Amino acid sequence: MSPEIPDAWVEMPEEAQIRAILPGGHPYDFGFIGGMQRLVMTHPRIAPFFGALFQQVMFTPGALSRGEREMVAAVTAAAQDCTY
Repeated sequence: MSPEIPDAWVEMPEEAQIRAILPGGHPYDFGFIGGMQRLVMTHPRIAPFFGALFQQVMFTPGALSRGEREMVAAVTAAAQDCTY
C-alpha cells in the first residue's frame, strides 16, 4: 500500500489567522473559510494582488452582470473538476 498523499504540500493557515486579516461581512462570507481563501492566504506576497484582481473581475461594472460572472466561475470550476 502506498502512503497517503496529502491534499496540500504547504502549511495552510488556521481559520483564526485568516479571520484576523479578512474583513467581516464580505460578499463571500459564508460562515466558514473556503479552501481557495486558505490556499491564497498561504502566499502573503501574492494574496493582496490576487484579491485586487478578483475584486476587479467580479465587482467592477462591465458587460456581464454579477450573476453571469458567478455562473461563468461556477461552470469553469466544474469543467476543471475544481473543488473550490
